[in-house]
Amino acid sequence: MTDKNHNKFCAIREKIKSFPAESGLYFMKDANGKILYIGKAINLRSRVGSYFHGNGCSDRGPKISEMLSKTATVDFIETANEVDALLKEARLIKDIHPPYNTDLTDDKTFPYLEITASDDFPAIYITRQPRSSSKLFGPFTSAKDLRAAVVAMQKIFKFRTCKLTISQNDSKRKFFRPCLLYSIKQCSAPCAAKIEKGNYKRIICDFTRFLRSKHSVILRQLKKQMQTASENFEYEKAAVFRDRIRLIERLSRRGNPGTDLQPEVFAADPTAAMEELQKVIKAPQPIRIIEGIDIANISGAEAVGSLVKFIDGKPFKSGYRKFKIKTVKGINDYAMLAEVIKRRYKYALAGEEMWPDLILIDGGKGHLRTAEKTLKQMNAPAVQIAAIAKKEEKVFLQSKPEPLKLSRNSAALKLLQYVRDEAHRFAQHYHHLLRRRGLRKTLLDKK
Repeated sequence: MTDKNHNKFCAIREKIKSFPAESGLYFMKDANGKILYIGKAINLRSRVGSYFHGNGCSDRGPKISEMLSKTATVDFIETANEVDALLKEARLIKDIHPPYNTDLTDDKTFPYLEITASDDFPAIYITRQPRSSSKLFGPFTSAKDLRAAVVAMQKIFKFRTCKLTISQNDSKRKFFRPCLLYSIKQCSAPCAAKIEKGNYKRIICDFTRFLRSKHSVILRQLKKQMQTASENFEYEKAAVFRDRIRLIERLSRRGNPGTDLQPEVFAADPTAAMEELQKVIKAPQPIRIIEGIDIANISGAEAVGSLVKFIDGKPFKSGYRKFKIKTVKGINDYAMLAEVIKRRYKYALAGEEMWPDLILIDGGKGHLRTAEKTLKQMNAPAVQIAAIAKKEEKVFLQSKPEPLKLSRNSAALKLLQYVRDEAHRFAQHYHHLLRRRGLRKTLLDKK
Protein backbone atom coordinates (compact mmCIF):
# COMPACT_ATOMS: atom_id res chain seq x y z
CA MET A 1 0.00 0.00 0.00
CA THR A 2 1.33 3.44 -0.91
CA ASP A 3 1.87 6.10 1.74
CA LYS A 4 -1.01 8.07 0.21
CA ASN A 5 -3.44 5.15 0.54
CA HIS A 6 -2.15 4.33 4.01
CA ASN A 7 -2.84 7.89 5.18
CA LYS A 8 -6.26 7.84 3.54
CA PHE A 9 -7.22 4.58 5.22
CA CYS A 10 -6.01 5.85 8.60
CA ALA A 11 -8.18 8.95 8.23
CA ILE A 12 -11.20 6.84 7.30
CA ARG A 13 -10.64 4.46 10.22
CA GLU A 14 -10.49 7.42 12.57
CA LYS A 15 -13.76 8.78 11.17
CA ILE A 16 -15.48 5.40 11.53
CA LYS A 17 -14.83 5.48 15.29
CA SER A 18 -17.51 8.18 15.52
CA PHE A 19 -20.11 6.07 13.66
CA PRO A 20 -22.98 4.79 15.83
CA ALA A 21 -23.45 1.12 16.64
CA GLU A 22 -26.98 1.40 15.21
CA SER A 23 -28.77 0.48 11.99
CA GLY A 24 -28.43 2.73 8.97
CA LEU A 25 -26.98 3.29 5.52
CA TYR A 26 -23.36 4.02 4.62
CA PHE A 27 -22.02 5.75 1.52
CA MET A 28 -18.60 5.14 -0.05
CA LYS A 29 -17.58 8.35 -1.85
CA ASP A 30 -14.68 9.29 -4.10
CA ALA A 31 -12.57 12.46 -3.88
CA ASN A 32 -15.18 14.43 -5.88
CA GLY A 33 -18.02 13.43 -3.55
CA LYS A 34 -19.54 10.96 -6.02
CA ILE A 35 -21.28 8.05 -4.29
CA LEU A 36 -19.60 4.80 -5.34
CA TYR A 37 -21.55 2.37 -3.19
CA ILE A 38 -24.53 2.33 -0.84
CA GLY A 39 -24.85 -0.35 1.81
CA LYS A 40 -27.03 -1.06 4.82
CA ALA A 41 -25.93 -2.23 8.25
CA ILE A 42 -27.43 -3.35 11.55
CA ASN A 43 -24.33 -1.93 13.24
CA LEU A 44 -22.83 0.90 11.18
CA ARG A 45 -19.53 1.16 13.04
CA SER A 46 -18.83 -2.57 12.85
CA ARG A 47 -19.97 -3.04 9.25
CA VAL A 48 -18.13 -0.09 7.74
CA GLY A 49 -15.05 -0.81 9.85
CA SER A 50 -14.84 -4.32 8.36
CA TYR A 51 -13.91 -2.80 4.98
CA PHE A 52 -10.87 -1.03 6.34
CA HIS A 53 -9.12 -3.49 8.65
CA GLY A 54 -5.50 -4.21 7.78
CA ASN A 55 -4.73 -2.59 4.44
CA GLY A 56 -8.43 -2.79 3.52
CA CYS A 57 -7.86 -4.74 0.31
CA SER A 58 -5.83 -7.86 1.01
CA ASP A 59 -8.74 -10.23 1.61
CA ARG A 60 -11.26 -8.56 -0.71
CA GLY A 61 -12.31 -9.48 -4.22
CA PRO A 62 -11.04 -7.39 -7.13
CA LYS A 63 -14.30 -5.39 -7.43
CA ILE A 64 -14.34 -4.33 -3.76
CA SER A 65 -10.60 -3.69 -3.77
CA GLU A 66 -11.03 -1.40 -6.77
CA MET A 67 -13.88 0.46 -5.03
CA LEU A 68 -11.86 0.89 -1.83
CA SER A 69 -8.92 2.24 -3.78
CA LYS A 70 -11.22 4.98 -5.13
CA THR A 71 -12.92 5.66 -1.80
CA ALA A 72 -11.85 8.96 -0.24
CA THR A 73 -14.37 9.12 2.58
CA VAL A 74 -17.39 7.33 4.05
CA ASP A 75 -20.61 8.91 5.33
CA PHE A 76 -23.72 7.47 6.94
CA ILE A 77 -27.30 8.14 7.93
CA GLU A 78 -29.08 6.38 10.77
CA THR A 79 -32.43 4.65 10.23
CA ALA A 80 -35.20 3.68 12.61
CA ASN A 81 -34.51 -0.04 12.18
CA GLU A 82 -33.21 -2.69 9.80
CA VAL A 83 -36.41 -2.69 7.72
CA ASP A 84 -36.23 1.08 7.26
CA ALA A 85 -32.60 0.71 6.19
CA LEU A 86 -33.47 -1.93 3.56
CA LEU A 87 -36.31 0.12 2.05
CA LYS A 88 -34.27 3.33 1.90
CA GLU A 89 -31.26 1.47 0.49
CA ALA A 90 -33.38 0.05 -2.34
CA ARG A 91 -34.87 3.46 -3.15
CA LEU A 92 -31.51 5.24 -3.18
CA ILE A 93 -29.82 2.58 -5.32
CA LYS A 94 -32.61 2.72 -7.90
CA ASP A 95 -32.33 6.50 -8.16
CA ILE A 96 -28.61 7.15 -7.79
CA HIS A 97 -27.22 4.04 -9.58
CA PRO A 98 -23.90 3.82 -7.69
CA PRO A 99 -21.37 2.07 -9.96
CA TYR A 100 -20.40 -0.62 -7.43
CA ASN A 101 -23.90 -1.73 -6.39
CA THR A 102 -25.09 -4.88 -8.16
CA ASP A 103 -28.15 -5.81 -6.09
CA LEU A 104 -31.48 -3.89 -6.08
CA THR A 105 -30.63 -2.26 -9.42
CA ASP A 106 -33.50 -3.82 -11.38
CA ASP A 107 -37.11 -2.63 -11.63
CA LYS A 108 -38.44 -5.18 -9.13
CA THR A 109 -40.48 -3.67 -6.32
CA PHE A 110 -41.40 -4.78 -2.80
CA PRO A 111 -44.85 -6.41 -2.42
CA TYR A 112 -47.91 -5.04 -0.63
CA LEU A 113 -50.74 -6.70 1.22
CA GLU A 114 -53.87 -5.45 -0.54
CA ILE A 115 -57.41 -5.43 0.86
CA THR A 116 -60.01 -4.72 -1.84
CA ALA A 117 -62.06 -2.60 0.55
CA SER A 118 -64.51 -1.32 -2.11
CA ASP A 119 -65.78 -4.84 -2.90
CA ASP A 120 -68.92 -6.29 -1.29
CA PHE A 121 -66.75 -9.12 0.01
CA PRO A 122 -63.16 -7.80 0.13
CA ALA A 123 -60.34 -10.15 -0.82
CA ILE A 124 -56.78 -10.22 0.54
CA TYR A 125 -53.97 -10.31 -2.02
CA ILE A 126 -50.20 -10.18 -2.09
CA THR A 127 -49.40 -7.93 -5.02
CA ARG A 128 -46.83 -5.67 -6.61
CA GLN A 129 -49.53 -3.93 -8.68
CA PRO A 130 -52.30 -2.87 -6.28
CA ARG A 131 -55.55 -1.20 -7.31
CA SER A 132 -55.90 2.49 -6.48
CA SER A 133 -59.15 1.85 -4.55
CA SER A 134 -57.63 -0.78 -2.27
CA LYS A 135 -56.39 -0.52 1.30
CA LEU A 136 -52.66 -1.23 1.41
CA PHE A 137 -50.18 -2.45 4.00
CA GLY A 138 -46.48 -2.49 3.25
CA PRO A 139 -44.27 -2.52 1.32
CA PHE A 140 -43.00 -5.77 2.86
CA THR A 141 -39.32 -6.65 2.69
CA SER A 142 -39.82 -10.37 2.02
CA ALA A 143 -42.46 -11.84 -0.29
CA LYS A 144 -41.72 -15.34 1.01
CA ASP A 145 -42.32 -14.35 4.64
CA LEU A 146 -45.46 -12.43 3.68
CA ARG A 147 -46.91 -15.45 1.84
CA ALA A 148 -46.30 -17.69 4.86
CA ALA A 149 -47.87 -15.13 7.19
CA VAL A 150 -50.98 -14.74 5.03
CA VAL A 151 -51.51 -18.52 4.94
CA ALA A 152 -51.37 -18.62 8.74
CA MET A 153 -53.65 -15.60 9.13
CA GLN A 154 -56.20 -17.05 6.70
CA LYS A 155 -56.60 -20.05 8.99
CA ILE A 156 -57.55 -17.68 11.80
CA PHE A 157 -59.62 -15.02 10.01
CA LYS A 158 -60.95 -17.11 7.09
CA PHE A 159 -60.86 -14.30 4.51
CA ARG A 160 -60.96 -15.02 0.80
CA THR A 161 -57.91 -14.82 -1.47
CA CYS A 162 -59.59 -15.79 -4.75
CA LYS A 163 -60.02 -13.56 -7.82
CA LEU A 164 -63.78 -14.08 -8.08
CA THR A 165 -66.12 -11.12 -8.43
CA ILE A 166 -68.68 -11.61 -5.67
CA SER A 167 -71.79 -9.46 -5.42
CA GLN A 168 -74.17 -9.31 -2.48
CA ASN A 169 -77.10 -9.12 -4.93
CA ASP A 170 -76.16 -12.26 -6.86
CA SER A 171 -78.95 -14.71 -6.01
CA LYS A 172 -77.10 -17.57 -7.73
CA ARG A 173 -74.35 -17.59 -5.11
CA LYS A 174 -76.20 -20.12 -2.95
CA PHE A 175 -75.86 -22.68 -5.78
CA PHE A 176 -72.14 -22.09 -6.18
CA ARG A 177 -69.77 -24.83 -5.02
CA PRO A 178 -66.96 -23.38 -2.85
CA CYS A 179 -63.34 -24.41 -3.29
CA LEU A 180 -61.26 -26.69 -1.08
CA LEU A 181 -60.30 -23.83 1.28
CA TYR A 182 -63.85 -23.82 2.66
CA SER A 183 -63.72 -27.56 3.31
CA ILE A 184 -60.49 -27.28 5.28
CA LYS A 185 -61.90 -24.31 7.25
CA GLN A 186 -59.54 -21.77 5.75
CA CYS A 187 -62.14 -19.57 4.04
CA SER A 188 -65.68 -18.49 4.99
CA ALA A 189 -66.84 -18.93 1.34
CA PRO A 190 -68.76 -15.72 0.58
CA CYS A 191 -68.74 -16.97 -3.03
CA ALA A 192 -71.30 -19.62 -2.03
CA ALA A 193 -73.30 -17.41 0.35
CA LYS A 194 -71.97 -19.29 3.38
CA ILE A 195 -71.58 -16.01 5.25
CA GLU A 196 -73.55 -12.76 5.30
CA LYS A 197 -71.99 -9.52 4.09
CA GLY A 198 -72.07 -7.89 7.54
CA ASN A 199 -70.37 -10.84 9.23
CA TYR A 200 -67.71 -11.01 6.52
CA LYS A 201 -67.04 -7.28 6.83
CA ARG A 202 -66.43 -7.79 10.54
CA ILE A 203 -63.81 -10.42 9.68
CA ILE A 204 -62.03 -7.92 7.43
CA CYS A 205 -62.26 -5.19 10.09
CA ASP A 206 -60.79 -7.54 12.71
CA PHE A 207 -57.96 -8.49 10.36
CA THR A 208 -57.27 -4.83 9.54
CA ARG A 209 -57.14 -3.93 13.23
CA PHE A 210 -54.78 -6.84 13.80
CA LEU A 211 -52.43 -5.58 11.06
CA ARG A 212 -52.46 -2.06 12.52
CA SER A 213 -51.76 -3.22 16.07
CA LYS A 214 -48.28 -3.65 17.49
CA HIS A 215 -48.97 -7.35 18.25
CA SER A 216 -47.23 -7.03 21.63
CA VAL A 217 -50.11 -8.53 23.64
CA ILE A 218 -50.54 -11.44 21.23
CA LEU A 219 -46.80 -12.12 21.14
CA ARG A 220 -46.57 -12.16 24.94
CA GLN A 221 -49.44 -14.67 25.11
CA LEU A 222 -47.90 -16.91 22.47
CA LYS A 223 -44.47 -16.83 24.11
CA LYS A 224 -46.01 -17.78 27.44
CA GLN A 225 -47.93 -20.63 25.81
CA MET A 226 -44.76 -21.81 24.05
CA GLN A 227 -42.81 -21.79 27.31
CA THR A 228 -45.57 -23.70 29.14
CA ALA A 229 -45.74 -26.32 26.40
CA SER A 230 -41.97 -26.70 26.45
CA GLU A 231 -41.90 -27.12 30.24
CA ASN A 232 -44.56 -29.84 29.91
CA PHE A 233 -42.41 -31.59 27.27
CA GLU A 234 -45.06 -30.90 24.61
CA TYR A 235 -42.45 -30.04 22.04
CA GLU A 236 -44.66 -30.32 18.95
CA LYS A 237 -47.17 -27.94 20.51
CA ALA A 238 -44.35 -25.56 21.47
CA ALA A 239 -43.09 -25.64 17.87
CA VAL A 240 -46.53 -24.59 16.63
CA PHE A 241 -46.47 -21.57 18.96
CA ARG A 242 -42.90 -20.78 17.89
CA ASP A 243 -43.90 -20.76 14.22
CA ARG A 244 -46.87 -18.50 14.92
CA ILE A 245 -44.61 -16.06 16.76
CA ARG A 246 -42.23 -15.92 13.80
CA LEU A 247 -45.08 -15.34 11.34
CA ILE A 248 -46.55 -12.49 13.38
CA GLU A 249 -43.12 -10.88 13.74
CA ARG A 250 -42.70 -11.07 9.97
CA LEU A 251 -45.85 -8.99 9.49
CA SER A 252 -44.05 -6.16 11.26
CA ARG A 253 -41.21 -6.20 8.72
CA ARG A 254 -42.85 -3.63 6.49
CA GLY A 255 -42.79 0.01 5.56
CA ASN A 256 -45.56 2.54 5.12
CA PRO A 257 -47.29 3.19 1.76
CA GLY A 258 -47.20 6.95 2.36
CA THR A 259 -43.53 7.31 3.26
CA ASP A 260 -41.79 4.34 1.63
CA LEU A 261 -42.78 5.37 -1.86
CA GLN A 262 -42.66 3.08 -4.87
CA PRO A 263 -44.25 5.35 -7.51
CA GLU A 264 -43.51 2.89 -10.32
CA VAL A 265 -46.00 0.49 -8.72
CA PHE A 266 -48.96 2.76 -9.43
CA ALA A 267 -48.13 3.73 -13.01
CA ALA A 268 -50.68 3.39 -15.81
CA ASP A 269 -50.07 1.35 -18.95
CA PRO A 270 -47.46 3.47 -20.77
CA THR A 271 -48.80 2.96 -24.29
CA ALA A 272 -52.41 3.79 -23.39
CA ALA A 273 -51.28 6.75 -21.29
CA MET A 274 -49.16 8.26 -24.06
CA GLU A 275 -51.93 7.92 -26.63
CA GLU A 276 -54.52 9.49 -24.32
CA LEU A 277 -52.15 12.27 -23.29
CA GLN A 278 -51.60 13.31 -26.89
CA LYS A 279 -55.36 13.65 -27.33
CA VAL A 280 -55.84 15.49 -24.05
CA ILE A 281 -53.31 18.23 -24.78
CA LYS A 282 -54.07 18.16 -28.52
CA ALA A 283 -50.43 17.70 -29.47
CA PRO A 284 -49.74 17.41 -33.22
CA GLN A 285 -47.02 14.79 -32.59
CA PRO A 286 -46.82 11.86 -30.14
CA ILE A 287 -45.62 12.80 -26.65
CA ARG A 288 -42.54 10.65 -26.09
CA ILE A 289 -40.26 12.68 -23.79
CA ILE A 290 -41.71 14.32 -20.67
CA GLU A 291 -39.65 16.29 -18.18
CA GLY A 292 -41.16 17.07 -14.76
CA ILE A 293 -39.92 19.94 -12.58
CA ASP A 294 -40.48 20.62 -8.87
CA ILE A 295 -39.04 22.95 -6.25
CA ALA A 296 -38.29 21.79 -2.68
CA ASN A 297 -38.23 24.36 0.11
CA ILE A 298 -37.48 23.34 3.68
CA SER A 299 -38.46 26.36 5.80
CA GLY A 300 -37.11 28.62 3.10
CA ALA A 301 -33.57 27.26 3.41
CA GLU A 302 -31.43 25.06 1.20
CA ALA A 303 -33.86 25.20 -1.73
CA VAL A 304 -33.50 22.51 -4.37
CA GLY A 305 -34.98 22.13 -7.83
CA SER A 306 -35.51 18.67 -9.28
CA LEU A 307 -36.01 17.48 -12.83
CA VAL A 308 -37.10 13.98 -13.83
CA LYS A 309 -37.27 12.58 -17.33
CA PHE A 310 -39.75 10.03 -18.72
CA ILE A 311 -39.36 8.39 -22.13
CA ASP A 312 -42.34 6.55 -23.61
CA GLY A 313 -44.16 6.68 -20.29
CA LYS A 314 -41.33 5.21 -18.20
CA PRO A 315 -38.74 6.88 -15.93
CA PHE A 316 -35.34 7.49 -17.50
CA LYS A 317 -33.25 7.70 -14.33
CA SER A 318 -30.06 8.77 -16.12
CA GLY A 319 -31.89 11.96 -17.09
CA TYR A 320 -32.76 12.95 -13.51
CA ARG A 321 -31.14 16.16 -12.26
CA LYS A 322 -31.02 18.23 -9.08
CA PHE A 323 -30.22 21.93 -8.92
CA LYS A 324 -29.14 23.82 -5.85
CA ILE A 325 -30.87 27.20 -6.07
CA LYS A 326 -28.18 29.87 -6.38
CA THR A 327 -29.80 33.21 -7.26
CA VAL A 328 -32.98 33.33 -5.15
CA LYS A 329 -33.12 34.34 -1.51
CA GLY A 330 -36.07 33.49 0.71
CA ILE A 331 -39.20 31.62 -0.38
CA ASN A 332 -40.10 32.41 -4.00
CA ASP A 333 -41.18 29.33 -5.94
CA TYR A 334 -41.73 31.23 -9.18
CA ALA A 335 -38.23 32.73 -9.21
CA MET A 336 -36.70 29.38 -8.29
CA LEU A 337 -38.64 27.67 -11.06
CA ALA A 338 -37.40 30.27 -13.54
CA GLU A 339 -33.80 29.65 -12.43
CA VAL A 340 -34.10 25.88 -12.89
CA ILE A 341 -35.67 26.28 -16.35
CA LYS A 342 -32.91 28.62 -17.49
CA ARG A 343 -30.16 26.35 -16.21
CA ARG A 344 -31.74 23.20 -17.62
CA TYR A 345 -32.75 24.38 -21.08
CA LYS A 346 -29.77 26.55 -21.98
CA TYR A 347 -28.14 23.33 -23.17
CA ALA A 348 -31.11 22.39 -25.32
CA LEU A 349 -31.11 25.93 -26.70
CA ALA A 350 -27.44 25.53 -27.65
CA GLY A 351 -28.24 22.25 -29.44
CA GLU A 352 -26.33 20.13 -26.92
CA GLU A 353 -29.42 18.29 -25.61
CA MET A 354 -32.86 17.35 -26.90
CA TRP A 355 -35.98 19.35 -26.09
CA PRO A 356 -38.73 17.36 -24.38
CA ASP A 357 -42.14 16.97 -25.99
CA LEU A 358 -43.79 18.12 -22.75
CA ILE A 359 -42.57 20.06 -19.73
CA LEU A 360 -44.71 19.31 -16.67
CA ILE A 361 -44.59 21.66 -13.69
CA ASP A 362 -45.67 20.68 -10.19
CA GLY A 363 -48.05 23.56 -9.42
CA GLY A 364 -50.92 25.66 -10.73
CA LYS A 365 -51.61 28.38 -13.29
CA GLY A 366 -48.99 30.74 -11.82
CA HIS A 367 -46.26 28.12 -12.22
CA LEU A 368 -47.39 27.43 -15.79
CA ARG A 369 -47.24 31.15 -16.69
CA THR A 370 -43.78 31.45 -15.10
CA ALA A 371 -42.48 28.59 -17.22
CA GLU A 372 -44.02 30.11 -20.37
CA LYS A 373 -42.55 33.54 -19.65
CA THR A 374 -39.09 32.16 -18.86
CA LEU A 375 -38.88 30.09 -22.05
CA LYS A 376 -40.12 33.04 -24.09
CA GLN A 377 -37.37 35.26 -22.62
CA MET A 378 -34.85 32.59 -23.66
CA ASN A 379 -36.22 32.66 -27.25
CA ALA A 380 -36.91 28.95 -26.93
CA PRO A 381 -38.79 27.10 -29.68
CA ALA A 382 -42.45 26.21 -29.13
CA VAL A 383 -42.75 23.40 -26.57
CA GLN A 384 -45.79 22.00 -24.81
CA ILE A 385 -46.04 23.03 -21.14
CA ALA A 386 -48.52 21.80 -18.52
CA ALA A 387 -48.92 22.08 -14.76
CA ILE A 388 -50.75 19.78 -12.38
CA ALA A 389 -52.01 20.97 -9.01
CA LYS A 390 -52.21 18.68 -6.01
CA LYS A 391 -55.37 17.65 -4.12
CA GLU A 392 -57.89 18.48 -6.84
CA GLU A 393 -55.47 17.15 -9.50
CA LYS A 394 -56.39 19.86 -12.01
CA VAL A 395 -54.32 20.01 -15.20
CA PHE A 396 -53.45 23.48 -16.52
CA LEU A 397 -52.58 23.82 -20.21
CA GLN A 398 -51.24 26.75 -22.22
CA SER A 399 -54.10 26.73 -24.68
CA LYS A 400 -56.96 26.57 -22.17
CA PRO A 401 -58.05 29.35 -19.77
CA GLU A 402 -59.66 26.82 -17.43
CA PRO A 403 -57.98 23.70 -16.01
CA LEU A 404 -58.90 20.20 -17.13
CA LYS A 405 -60.51 17.86 -14.62
CA LEU A 406 -59.69 14.37 -15.87
CA SER A 407 -61.26 11.17 -14.59
CA ARG A 408 -59.42 9.58 -11.67
CA ASN A 409 -59.12 6.43 -13.81
CA SER A 410 -57.67 8.34 -16.77
CA ALA A 411 -54.41 6.77 -17.96
CA ALA A 412 -53.18 10.23 -19.00
CA LEU A 413 -53.85 11.64 -15.53
CA LYS A 414 -52.08 8.71 -13.87
CA LEU A 415 -49.02 9.31 -16.05
CA LEU A 416 -48.98 13.04 -15.24
CA GLN A 417 -49.37 12.23 -11.55
CA TYR A 418 -46.51 9.72 -11.79
CA VAL A 419 -44.20 12.32 -13.35
CA ARG A 420 -45.29 15.00 -10.87
CA ASP A 421 -44.97 12.70 -7.83
CA GLU A 422 -41.60 11.42 -9.00
CA ALA A 423 -40.27 14.99 -9.36
CA HIS A 424 -41.68 15.90 -5.95
CA ARG A 425 -40.29 12.78 -4.28
CA PHE A 426 -36.90 13.22 -5.93
CA ALA A 427 -36.67 16.75 -4.54
CA GLN A 428 -38.27 16.35 -1.13
CA HIS A 429 -37.25 12.83 -0.16
CA TYR A 430 -33.53 13.27 -0.67
CA HIS A 431 -33.55 16.76 0.73
CA HIS A 432 -34.95 15.43 4.00
CA LEU A 433 -32.96 12.21 3.92
CA LEU A 434 -29.50 13.47 3.06
CA ARG A 435 -29.24 17.03 4.33
CA ARG A 436 -28.61 15.86 7.91
CA ARG A 437 -25.19 14.51 7.03
CA GLY A 438 -24.16 16.87 4.26
CA LEU A 439 -24.70 14.14 1.67
CA ARG A 440 -27.26 16.20 -0.22
CA LYS A 441 -24.69 18.29 -2.02
CA THR A 442 -23.15 15.22 -3.66
CA LEU A 443 -26.40 14.66 -5.57
CA LEU A 444 -26.92 18.24 -6.74
CA ASP A 445 -26.37 19.24 -10.35
CA LYS A 446 -23.69 21.95 -10.44
CA LYS A 447 -24.61 23.24 -13.90
